Amino acid sequence: MKRLIAGLVVMVIILGAAALLVMQKHKNSQVANAQARPAAATPAAMSPKPVPGADALTGTVKETMDSGGYTYVLLATEKGETWVAAPKTVVKVGQKVSFVPGMVMKNFKSETLNRTFDEVVFSPGLAGAGGRGMAGGGACPVKGDRKPAGMGMGGGQAPMNSSGRVVVPPLDLKIAKAQGENGYSVAELYAKGKELDKKKVKVHAKVVKVSLSIMGKNWVHLQDGTGDPNNGTHDLVVTTQHKPTVGEIVTVEGILYADKDFGAGYRYDVIIEQATINNSK
Repeated sequence: MKRLIAGLVVMVIILGAAALLVMQKHKNSQVANAQARPAAATPAAMSPKPVPGADALTGTVKETMDSGGYTYVLLATEKGETWVAAPKTVVKVGQKVSFVPGMVMKNFKSETLNRTFDEVVFSPGLAGAGGRGMAGGGACPVKGDRKPAGMGMGGGQAPMNSSGRVVVPPLDLKIAKAQGENGYSVAELYAKGKELDKKKVKVHAKVVKVSLSIMGKNWVHLQDGTGDPNNGTHDLVVTTQHKPTVGEIVTVEGILYADKDFGAGYRYDVIIEQATINNSK
């Protein structure tokens, strides 16, 4: 019996030692793997890349023209020449100015000038105190603070109006209203929002921004040159399963909803949902 007990004790000791050895090897392996992996990204390393056009636009005016309620300025900056479009502003050739950053549009055609720009930055206007507000005249394209909106409903970094939603700065456009009894301009949809609530409507406009796959929908911003930039009624949001391309002139049909609130501060005075989108070209 004593020999049996002694044997069992020896076996327990051996098994315990083996278990400790396995645990130590596993621990050493974890340390080695952790040392081999790159360090976790810091918040600074994970921060998003700057949005095109987010840098300050400071330079000397080389050329300027007014058209369609906008002032177009060829600005000579340290990085080269840049076309900037802002609500009508008084500037002179040779004057050094600073514009608030804005949205970059490539191959943009001005309907009123009948001219296509390789690239133009649509700015809210001349930079005032702290880069906010206006200097030299012109209307601010959105109400409230112009701050980055981040990725949200309709996503991307762009100005926000007082409802909290993302609003694309107004573009120089002149697009004919959609035909038919349920055809409206962007401005008319805002003006008649309550009257048209939950009714089928149609709008003919230009796609100025697209954000894909948010809440199972694609969020499309439309403009036709109507509406008031001061309160954001120049920019209409549509949700759809279609994937239009920025710059396309399209006809959109869908159900209009007035005073639509998605929460998190994203409220729309009007929005078109369940929309179908057809290229008008």
